[in-house]
Amino acid sequence: MSLFGLFKDTSRAPTASLAKERLKVIVAHERQQRTQPDYLPAMQNEILAVIRKYIPIESDDVNIQIENEGQVSILELNVTLPQ
Repeated sequence: MSLFGLFKDTSRAPTASLAKERLKVIVAHERQQRTQPDYLPAMQNEILAVIRKYIPIESDDVNIQIENEGQVSILELNVTLPQ
C-alpha cells in the first residue's frame, strides 16, 4: 500500500459509476416523457386550474401519469394537498 492510499476516501463511489447511475435515471425519465400523449400537459394545466379554484396549490403538487396495460390506458392523478 502506498502512502497516498492512506489518505484516499474509499467511502465515495467512483465518479464514473456515479455518473452512469445518474444517466440511467435521466434516460428513464426522458423515456417516460416521450411515451406520454401530446395532450397530457394541457390536461394537467386544466386540472390544476380547476383545483386552484378551491385549494391553493403549486404546479409541482399535481402529478399525472398514463400507464398502458394491454388495451387499457390508466390515467393516474396524484395531488398533494396542503394541510
